[in-house]
Amino acid sequence: MTVVQLIISDFKKHKKYGANFLVILFFTQGFWATFQYRIANYFHRKIRLQPFRAIFLYPMFFWQKLIEIFAGISIPSSAQIGHSFYVAHFGGIILNSKVIIGNNCNISQGVSIGVSGLGEFRGVPIIGDNVFIGSNSIVAGKIKVGNNALIGSCSLVTSNVEENAVMLGVPAVKISEKSSKGYI
Repeated sequence: MTVVQLIISDFKKHKKYGANFLVILFFTQGFWATFQYRIANYFHRKIRLQPFRAIFLYPMFFWQKLIEIFAGISIPSSAQIGHSFYVAHFGGIILNSKVIIGNNCNISQGVSIGVSGLGEFRGVPIIGDNVFIGSNSIVAGKIKVGNNALIGSCSLVTSNVEENAVMLGVPAVKISEKSSKGYI
């Protein structure tokens, strides 16, 4: 998908939840962060030749920092995020620069997706498609979160998550296989 198509898919995802154009554009910090990420990620992927890379990426870095200050959402330009990404609320959202997130995923406020582990187990999560991550959850380590998974609020996920699993708790355990259907 092109950067424009990705931005449109993110916008449509926000619109799906009932907001109109002006509300999304001017009052939805989650959309601001995903919009900034899409532009910065485009330059991160496409421009490899110095000094052009620095000329384009430094302003993107400062734009990202402004979004972090105003919205409390940190999405580095090197992260890999699929289409139709939805950030439900602003505040306390931190994604590692090496995170991979699939298509059609939702995350809520207070979510951290980052590095953890020791030795060969140290790494960053790979999040599948149609995954919902509830508020104040942490997903960390060299793990895979399967498609259609739901991670409940205030959960700590440090091990692999099966497809369609509903995870809850600290540490998170599978409580059902009802999937993220209805949450996405």
